[in-house]
Amino acid sequence: MGAITPVGNTVPEFWESILAGKSGAGPTTLIDVSSHKVKFSCEVKNYDVTAHFDRKQIRRLDRFIQFGIVAAREALKDSGLDIEEVGSENVGVFIGSGIGGLNILEEQMALMVNRGPNVVSPLLIPRMIPNMAAGQLSIELGLKGPNSCVVTACASGTHSIGDAFNVIRRGQATAMICGGTEACITQLGVAGFENMKALSERNDSPETASRPFSLSRDGFVMAEGAGVLMLEDYENARKRGAHIYAEVVGYGMTGDAHHITAPAPEGEGARRSMAMALKDAELNPEDISYINAHGTSTPLNDKFETMAVKGLFREGAKKIPPMSSTKGSTGHLLGAAGGVEAVAAIMAIEKNIIPPTANYIDADPECDLDYVTEGARELPISSTMSNSFGFGGHNTTLVFKRL
Repeated sequence: MGAITPVGNTVPEFWESILAGKSGAGPTTLIDVSSHKVKFSCEVKNYDVTAHFDRKQIRRLDRFIQFGIVAAREALKDSGLDIEEVGSENVGVFIGSGIGGLNILEEQMALMVNRGPNVVSPLLIPRMIPNMAAGQLSIELGLKGPNSCVVTACASGTHSIGDAFNVIRRGQATAMICGGTEACITQLGVAGFENMKALSERNDSPETASRPFSLSRDGFVMAEGAGVLMLEDYENARKRGAHIYAEVVGYGMTGDAHHITAPAPEGEGARRSMAMALKDAELNPEDISYINAHGTSTPLNDKFETMAVKGLFREGAKKIPPMSSTKGSTGHLLGAAGGVEAVAAIMAIEKNIIPPTANYIDADPECDLDYVTEGARELPISSTMSNSFGFGGHNTTLVFKRL
């Protein structure tokens, strides 16, 4: 696994931070926010691009592509997979992004408006399009297996992992590098989200602004980063003695067919996504030990996700399983959220610890489940569920199981 996040630039750093309930929010430094209503975000910190890429690469790789590659390199190293031994045609890449290179688009648009089309960089398109994290990684590592990019807003990372899972199940690849990456804390990105009233405006308290499931939640906090997994056929991983964190056993995805931004009433689409993933995993609701919630800290998402869980688990929902949203710590990584949160869900199995929901300030009567709020919780964990829901009504769920 690999991760670069607002609370840690490697998986161990990220895991330690979310267990402690550390907040990655602070004043925005990547752009001038003097004219914006929202002055804070969850930026990746202590990131030295020259430590990862040479000058030529830096010119060619937008920030979201860089994050995807950095996380993928960590995942590959962690896996110990020898690509030459497996065969480059048997290893693929599915790395999604909700928005892609918004920064380079803004920059080059300004140049064209001010100086004309002849000054637009020939690298604009290959730096901007969302599929280039997957494309550039495959070029760097020589990976010739299935290669794609899912763009389903905040569900992109989870869809990418689920689709990669299916590629291996179909026998089309031995291993897949998969997840999500995002870096759109830009003038246009912030303006778009703040003007649609999606962002928290707690400028006086950035560290506590992302407060999933709390009554006083008022929006999500924009974040950036990447989360990437190395999935591998079990027999191949076993034969080479790989360290196996968990098994991917279930994948569900549905559409709300309801609204461009709001979830379907009572989380109907989310409930069906979770049910589909459980059916695929051949598990019952009571087999799930922990749910890593989408939990964005927005009024509708948290309410309807709670209702979706109740609809699926029925009377047992108030007792099992416990839930948490790591977005209280990381903020919302948009297209990268599912990748990062898959890492959290898998680490919960590995360590038998549930990371807490940071910044749970006050109880919401409509959000009345066990959200794990008073620090990390240790308990035996056999299987976990991770949810991601995106604008446009895209719902997706992964189920991981201890081997």
